Amino acid sequence: MELVFLEEDQPEYFPDPRNADDSGLVALSKSLGTKRIIAAYKQGIFPWMKMEEPPYLWCWYSPNPRMLLYPNEFKTPRSLAKAIKNNTYEIRVDQNFAKVMSNCASIKRSHEESSWIEPDMQIDYGLLHQQGIAHSIETYLDGELAGGLYGLALGNAFFGESMFFHMPEASKACLAKLVSIASKYNFHFIDCQVHTSHLEKLGAVKVDRTIFLEKLQQSLAGKPKDLNWQAIQ
Repeated sequence: MELVFLEEDQPEYFPDPRNADDSGLVALSKSLGTKRIIAAYKQGIFPWMKMEEPPYLWCWYSPNPRMLLYPNEFKTPRSLAKAIKNNTYEIRVDQNFAKVMSNCASIKRSHEESSWIEPDMQIDYGLLHQQGIAHSIETYLDGELAGGLYGLALGNAFFGESMFFHMPEASKACLAKLVSIASKYNFHFIDCQVHTSHLEKLGAVKVDRTIFLEKLQQSLAGKPKDLNWQAIQ
């Protein structure tokens, strides 16, 4: 498909991701913005990275296949089960969203040269957090942040963005908590975006983009009943 440059005065427009190749690059834009981010996720698209050279445009993706974790298919590793049983970490929800994002941005990853979580992304996702759309799950050890994850909740789906850990099992414990929330409130899936062997070992599976987009529209038609993220323990 022809690569589309998104106009700043049309934040909710995106080309049909079904027409993208398997790499999933759908469009480019000068900025993000909360309206554009929400519209993107609702269409199966997400901002993945900003160009490292001028004009530093944002790249929007909808890869094929998509990596999804269905709550009832989550696999709990033995080491994680032990950490949960021993209450190794205190788990909190939406208590320090900004710090979770900044840790995700600064953590070194073997498969990435640099972080895609730019300062302007942290600002816009922070605004989405204030709107009750973006959420974080955090683990603490002796009062110190040990791990966390963040993402967006729209309809009956959670769109995972990134996670980090400073201590063993700290980020997996956050994911286990997210799975528990997703199971309790009947989330259809947790979107993990792209394949990694780590996610696969935890139960995530590859789903054809066309099927994912169909599941996405089904999930957006509903809303979890009585879900209050701030009240989750």
